[in-house]
Amino acid sequence: MPNTQAPILDVPDNGGEFAADSGQHPAPILEVRDLEVEFAVDDGKIKVLDGVSFKVAPGQTLGIVGESGCGKSVTSLAIMGLLPKPHGQVVAGSIRFQGEELLSLAPDQMYKVRGNRISMIFQEPMTALNPVQTVGEQLMEVFRLHRPEYDKAQRKAAAIAMLQKVGIPEPAQRFAVYPHNLSGGMRQRVMIAMALSCEPDLLICDEPTTALDVTIQAQILELMKELQAQTGMAIIFITHDLGVVAELCDEVVVMYAGRAVEQADVFELFDHPRHPYTHGLMSSIPRLEDEPKSLLKTIKGQVPALHEMPAGCRFSNRCPHATDLCISAIPAVEQLNPRHHVACHYWKELTV
Repeated sequence: MPNTQAPILDVPDNGGEFAADSGQHPAPILEVRDLEVEFAVDDGKIKVLDGVSFKVAPGQTLGIVGESGCGKSVTSLAIMGLLPKPHGQVVAGSIRFQGEELLSLAPDQMYKVRGNRISMIFQEPMTALNPVQTVGEQLMEVFRLHRPEYDKAQRKAAAIAMLQKVGIPEPAQRFAVYPHNLSGGMRQRVMIAMALSCEPDLLICDEPTTALDVTIQAQILELMKELQAQTGMAIIFITHDLGVVAELCDEVVVMYAGRAVEQADVFELFDHPRHPYTHGLMSSIPRLEDEPKSLLKTIKGQVPALHEMPAGCRFSNRCPHATDLCISAIPAVEQLNPRHHVACHYWKELTV
């Protein structure tokens, strides 16, 4: 098999104990094991997630990366219990949060977890916020639902305090404005304020900076790191941007076509990617030393349709190293070291 040289992306030290000491394994706050999700379609059922497993510890940031349609958002919706009913359902696996099996909770029990102990920030704040309610009304609703002991004055005071906490200037005045009166960055700060209002132990961020320019994106990422340092919450950060992963995350799960193909400490992953798909993602990053007007590197082909998945490795139809074994047999997830796992038949022979 040919050897290829992976591009090097500078990965800053995030300063977290989990990232800094690869020998430490804090007890996970969330453990997803062998998760399978199916969606009902006109001609039967299709498997959207197939055996996805990962853990995240308190104070840790776990990145989930991959192309559009790889199952990142479906994974987050399954954790939150928000899969569209009746078409989407978890058919196998386990989701344990603080030792409690979420999949066995009754709807009223899950309601107490969602938005309270686990919160989520969605991708586009303009569509996530209600355009006919003021920012303050929407923040107060969070406290009305999850802090019923608060009276109206307490809800308003708490809402204004949250706006101030996320860096919105003149929070008392911004409390009374509508979402369209705010910039994209300010709207995303409002979404963060809503998500953190009940001091969750786990925050799920579904591409929250995609619609923002790079300057505002950097501000939002810095804000999230500051809030995590203050609260000790765990974060699952879903993105397709490897630069964001390098900046924010401690561990990374790489997903492709509904499966987790590689998982590693962020330093380990960027220094020693062992799955051809991970290498393809990193190779697509432009580099300063590239020749002017040179073509960007791409991964040839397309993600297979959900109803036309290969019998073996789902990346086999695009992988330059694929053999008959890859086409016919599903690769097992193997451990390179305690912090690095990969699902590839040839990871030992392949140097990327």
